[in-house]
Amino acid sequence: MAAASIKTEIAIVGAGIIALAVAYRLAAAGRDVLVVDPNDVGSGASYGNAGAIAPYGCAPIGNPDVLRNLPYLLLGSESPFAMRPAALPSLLPWLSRFLWQSTPMRARRNGHAIHSLLKDAAQAWHHLAAQAGVSDLIHNEGCLYIYREKAPAKDWASRLRDDLGVKQEWLTSDEVAKLEPALPHMAGGLFFPDAAHIVDPPALTRRLAMAARSHGVSFQRARVERIEPQGSDRFRLACADVAIAANKVVLAAGAWSRTLARQVGDEVPLDTERGYHLEFAMDVCPITRPVSPIDLGFYVTPMAGRLRVAGTVELGGLHAPLNPHRTALLERGVRKLFPDLGAPQSHWLGFRPSLPDSLPVIGPSRRHPGLIHAFGHGHLGMTLAAVTSVTVAGLLEGGNGAWDLSPFRVDRFR
Repeated sequence: MAAASIKTEIAIVGAGIIALAVAYRLAAAGRDVLVVDPNDVGSGASYGNAGAIAPYGCAPIGNPDVLRNLPYLLLGSESPFAMRPAALPSLLPWLSRFLWQSTPMRARRNGHAIHSLLKDAAQAWHHLAAQAGVSDLIHNEGCLYIYREKAPAKDWASRLRDDLGVKQEWLTSDEVAKLEPALPHMAGGLFFPDAAHIVDPPALTRRLAMAARSHGVSFQRARVERIEPQGSDRFRLACADVAIAANKVVLAAGAWSRTLARQVGDEVPLDTERGYHLEFAMDVCPITRPVSPIDLGFYVTPMAGRLRVAGTVELGGLHAPLNPHRTALLERGVRKLFPDLGAPQSHWLGFRPSLPDSLPVIGPSRRHPGLIHAFGHGHLGMTLAAVTSVTVAGLLEGGNGAWDLSPFRVDRFR
């Protein structure tokens, strides 16, 4: 039996926070939009992240401090970084690029590029949230880094933030205690007043999808197996039971974007950071904003009815099962802050789409400009969703106006 056929003006491949923000913005502007994904909306990395809107997050993951601390990161038993040995052969090309991008000149260049998007990220989110009716899910309480034993001299990342004019406030032990009195004694802290957080990421994606539907967005539950260009300005998306004809395509499939990009001639060194979280059920959380103990490498975020502990980095691909050593590491770490927590209510594994330079891919396909890439946001997917939707909408209208998107082009690794 022949596959069913659907026609649309714009097909968006993916249904995470990037795809949903793009879909809502395009539909609100009167465009005909279809979102295609085999899973529930927002069920991937958008579901399980730390919930932070982090305009301060300009430091790339690969930077000179990471190079300096590499032996501990690779070998330390309590390191927030891990790599599955079986995945090492396939990861070597990505790792070599990552180390190359961690050198001072390249890391600084990458940081400036990330900041060019981040400086407008919070404002774009507040505008989108107000339009979509989800502002109640965004709390503007800032974000707090904490130093448990010794407040360090300024590191590479904080110096970069200073150079870029990012607001950051160094706190004494007493100032940390005043801001978050439930924390144990800390040596000091670093506060980012312009940060915000999502108190319920799954609710945000569900409600954003509902708002998109109210503007006419359609959702198709299907896995796109092939993207087939049809001449200069048409595409066919081949799925198991349906074929979708579209004038334009936005590829926003997160960690699953690499294979589809390759089909249209765009080779991207995208790999996967496996991220974890634990949640502890509670009516009232002990903190009022995201808190990150820097030496432990995770965030603790107050959310609706629970405390979420999210973070660490594990390189190991899309198919290996959850690693209980990573969730145990998170649990040991959070109990150093709050030893009286009960048993975790739930645990989760998700996949961050990660590029060696920590920059997303945003821009047209090299050979097929009617296909716009919007993936690879790494740790900043939630933060950059709204501003990415503005850039993608601009590209589909024939320009990008407000931003220099050359650092994010798909062919930058050639």
